[in-house]
Amino acid sequence: MEQEIYTEKKSSSRKFFLWIILVILLFGGVFIWYKYFFVFGEGVKSGQLNFVVKKGNVFKTYEGKLIQQGFGNNSKSGALTSYEFEFSIEDKAVFDQLEANSGKNFDLHYKEYHGTIPWRGNTVYVVDRVLNSK
Repeated sequence: MEQEIYTEKKSSSRKFFLWIILVILLFGGVFIWYKYFFVFGEGVKSGQLNFVVKKGNVFKTYEGKLIQQGFGNNSKSGALTSYEFEFSIEDKAVFDQLEANSGKNFDLHYKEYHGTIPWRGNTVYVVDRVLNSK
């Protein structure tokens, strides 16, 4: 009789811990997907390409910077200011197109993520295509 109660308690505690582990894994998976793979925003940035570069110690990623000009709030009235848009590049073909036309004006489509992954790039902004070059 005591052996049956002990075995029953042992079985129910195993089920409880298995459910806890399953719930933790489920929430962990959802968190990782939301943080690193969910596209938070998409948009287009326009400006002059400052540079593109392939760099990295372990994972070689494509990185770039776009200079946007406009009228800013912190400057004197009517003065032009510049904003920098730093981004990572997913595709080597996009990198090659930007590298061949450094210094030109571009319209770049990008995706914004909540976090960075080492093999995707150093920024949360990832350019996936060039819409226009001038």
